[in-house]
Amino acid sequence: MSLDVSLRHDLGALHLDVDFTAPRGVTVLFGRSGAGKSTIVNAVAGLLRPRDGRIQLEDHLLLDTGSGVNLPPHRRGVGYVFQEGRLFPHLTVRQNLAYGRWFATQRKARADYDRIVEILGLGDLLTRRPGDLSGGEKQRVAIGRALLAEPQLLLADEPLAALDEARKGEILPYFEALRDEIAIPILYVTHSAAEVARLATTVIALQDGRVARQGPAIEVLGDPMVTPAGARAAGAVLEAVVSRHHIDGLTELDAGGVPLFLPRLTRAPGARLRVRIAAHEVMLATSRPQGISALNILPGTIEAMRAGTGPGMMVSLMTPAGPVLARVTRRSAASLGLTRGADCFAIVKSIAIAPEDVGGQITQPGPSQS
Repeated sequence: MSLDVSLRHDLGALHLDVDFTAPRGVTVLFGRSGAGKSTIVNAVAGLLRPRDGRIQLEDHLLLDTGSGVNLPPHRRGVGYVFQEGRLFPHLTVRQNLAYGRWFATQRKARADYDRIVEILGLGDLLTRRPGDLSGGEKQRVAIGRALLAEPQLLLADEPLAALDEARKGEILPYFEALRDEIAIPILYVTHSAAEVARLATTVIALQDGRVARQGPAIEVLGDPMVTPAGARAAGAVLEAVVSRHHIDGLTELDAGGVPLFLPRLTRAPGARLRVRIAAHEVMLATSRPQGISALNILPGTIEAMRAGTGPGMMVSLMTPAGPVLARVTRRSAASLGLTRGADCFAIVKSIAIAPEDVGGQITQPGPSQS
């Protein structure tokens, strides 16, 4: 199942003009505030009528301004998770979930209640009321309620924006589970590069109402020409396997044959991971460094260099582990004589990779609910 979106709309200073396809899995709309992300999801949900557009969910036409089709929100088969849980405060978690299940259509079997409760870890919360839940727990209940209505598409508009870092870390693994086990498209809005790196099956990078780049997270985030959330948020994504845990508190990964050391992870040896390495945390050297404290040294070849408007420059290095981005000054690039095609070494401190930058690698989505 896939979602095809073609929209043109003017909203204040925003001139939206986008065309993209969201397949199964998590398609992330990624960009700065004002790039058009929420406008797109509201148009898909039926909460906003665009000036011109067409939205089709598999064979279900939701909007076609040319022929006058504009289904109301309740007929679109869409579930929506907002920044706040918006739960009924007087109902228990079980009753809030039952409210979502009440909207399940009669033409299909009822949603698998036990499976949703298990995926989202809600079993111990069923008798509690929203006032007794943390922010992360409320969002998990809100997601469960939306899924139990049997939507054909799930929209999530910055669902972690109102949470602190601890609560974000709590809920991200549940979104990873949804990505891998729920066979419907999920359109997810964020300006957090860490969330993109961990969750995205597909990335739609938005800049000023246009699609700057779309494709797999590894390709889009590793492109030095694409910085939809700003240079500070730039960073590449590597796929790795847990090799072993060391007694000094470090976990060793195998990233394309290159050892990568991180603060201890809870994953077992053999687990496949995605690791985001922020560009501003990467140093470059033209020869293999000796006598330094950094443990992660990745050899590679410079593929591209992009100068910014200020003193900075983005350098893309292809390593055995995959593409790595480094944000350095133009002065450093000049003093090192960096050029496209030159051999180089990327240097990353172990403690520079934050826990929120490490997530489970994407697996094949589970069977369809239909």
